[in-house]
Amino acid sequence: MPRNRSTFISHLMAYGASEVVTKLSRLFVVIAVARVLDPEQIGLAAAALATGDILKALTENGVVQRIIAARDDDLDATCNTAHRLFWIWCLGLFAVQVTVAGIYLGLGGSAVVSALILLLAGEYLFMPGGLVQVALAMRSGKMRQTAAIAGTQAVSANLMSVVLAIVWPGAIALVLPRLLTAPIWLVTVRRLHRWTRQPAAGFAPVRPFVTFGWAVLGVEIVKALRLQADKLLVGVLLGPQALGLYFMAFNAGLSLATSFSAAFAAVLFPHLCASEDRAVALRQGLLVSVALVAPAVILQAALSPWYVPFLLGEKWAGISGIVSILCLAAIPTMLWTGAAGWMRAEGRPMQELKGTAILTAALMLNTVVLAPHGLTAIAWGYLITACATMTLLAWPALNIAFLPSLKRA
Repeated sequence: MPRNRSTFISHLMAYGASEVVTKLSRLFVVIAVARVLDPEQIGLAAAALATGDILKALTENGVVQRIIAARDDDLDATCNTAHRLFWIWCLGLFAVQVTVAGIYLGLGGSAVVSALILLLAGEYLFMPGGLVQVALAMRSGKMRQTAAIAGTQAVSANLMSVVLAIVWPGAIALVLPRLLTAPIWLVTVRRLHRWTRQPAAGFAPVRPFVTFGWAVLGVEIVKALRLQADKLLVGVLLGPQALGLYFMAFNAGLSLATSFSAAFAAVLFPHLCASEDRAVALRQGLLVSVALVAPAVILQAALSPWYVPFLLGEKWAGISGIVSILCLAAIPTMLWTGAAGWMRAEGRPMQELKGTAILTAALMLNTVVLAPHGLTAIAWGYLITACATMTLLAWPALNIAFLPSLKRA
């Protein structure tokens, strides 16, 4: 178990370092757009990105996890089926997003937002060619390399956004780099782990992919709604200018913790699958992640009245209080992320789906109820709702992880 623990920590630190580098580059984007774009333009880009991210959650359909957890003698057949499913699924998502862009424009929506949604659909054309390789790399323990690739793509996109924001100010500066860097990801993952389809192995049955994947897919869709729906609601209820302010506050406050949470989830699942005692593995993962995140976000919350106007400019000083509040929501997020990873490793994706749906509904209701009272009220409600709901939903997993050790002590 000590070896597993050190491996988990090294993988988490690799993904964490990747996220830190990514967010530092993202900081340059935030600084650049804060000085050259007005809140309304940022709001238009935020609406397109939120819509695209909700649809992109449909790519998280459990197929990668099936490859990671497959038995060695079933691996070739599993990869053959997975490769076929990836192509069918991603081409379908491309068509869906193109349709969404057309419907949005036909219903009288912004032509700019519609064009940006259409542009983001191009990502799906690059994904199927590298997803099997990513899953196999994670299965073989190449977490540092996959983290480096993800970080390289994100940093490249962020640097492109900075350049575009300066030479071509507009909402497209936040969106176009997502498409332009997709080939970087595809080339690097294919080089990281070579794979070719093995026709002699045949195909694994599709049914296990469906029975496991539909609940995982539901979780990821609802999770994307949890992360993005409040932004869409703010835009609908308060307008694009308020959405621009809220989007910037979220990026300056909670985005780093959200990225670390995603890294934690990516590393925790293989760690739990490989552990003989999942309760111990879960406890170790939670203790390490909270110990890393809690001091950082508390310091970030305390310093936001100084760093927000310094980095973004005085015209954004009014969002520093919102940034401070949102920072603190990172701590309960780590508890729920750990609990959700344990549920998935235990083969209980339906339990994770129900919990994620409850959490999402609570946060959306908070936005609707508190929108008339302004963005600060929404932020306070977000923090209180997240703390209460995530802790309650994570409680069964926390009992399993910590109570046995307390009894032995």
